[in-house]
Amino acid sequence: MIGVVIAFLWLGWSDVILLAGPCAIASFILLLKEIRARFFAGRAHGARTVVVDGSNVMYWRDGTPQIEPVQEVVRYLTARGYKPGVMFDANAGYLLAGSYLGDKALSKLLKLPVASVQVVPKGSPADPFILDAAREMGAFVVSNDRFRDWAEVYPEVATPGHLVKGAYRQGQLWVDFAVNGDVGKAA
Repeated sequence: MIGVVIAFLWLGWSDVILLAGPCAIASFILLLKEIRARFFAGRAHGARTVVVDGSNVMYWRDGTPQIEPVQEVVRYLTARGYKPGVMFDANAGYLLAGSYLGDKALSKLLKLPVASVQVVPKGSPADPFILDAAREMGAFVVSNDRFRDWAEVYPEVATPGHLVKGAYRQGQLWVDFAVNGDVGKAA
């Protein structure tokens, strides 16, 4: 990235972009691969896995960001035999606690292994990370986001049961598992 910046700032160095540009792209791709590899670490093949859009779920209770709805969804899924992985936007910590919270801090709050919680890099939308993880693991996604902006790249978002929505109804967590064969109301 430094080479790209230098190439744009100093005219005499414009040829550096020919090397720095592809290197920056390759670095980003390697970063994505490393994040996915870390997120999938320790996951058993064939396990019933689900990806939770933590930045969406944290708004479920009353429209304000709270960690409790995410905690409750994790408990709900775990009690039904699922292996939840939770992904957050980089700003989630600021919304929840007023400061940055990384994977480790959020994993403690959720009582999950660090490998099961991911905060995406600043400036990157969480959506492609969530959808890539779900695709690679053959998992569904718990979120009220319909991911319409990503439907062309991830056509599975239109498949019934791939996106599982939820809410609080009369103070109780409700998760719409009807398509996946589970009963929706949380105990």
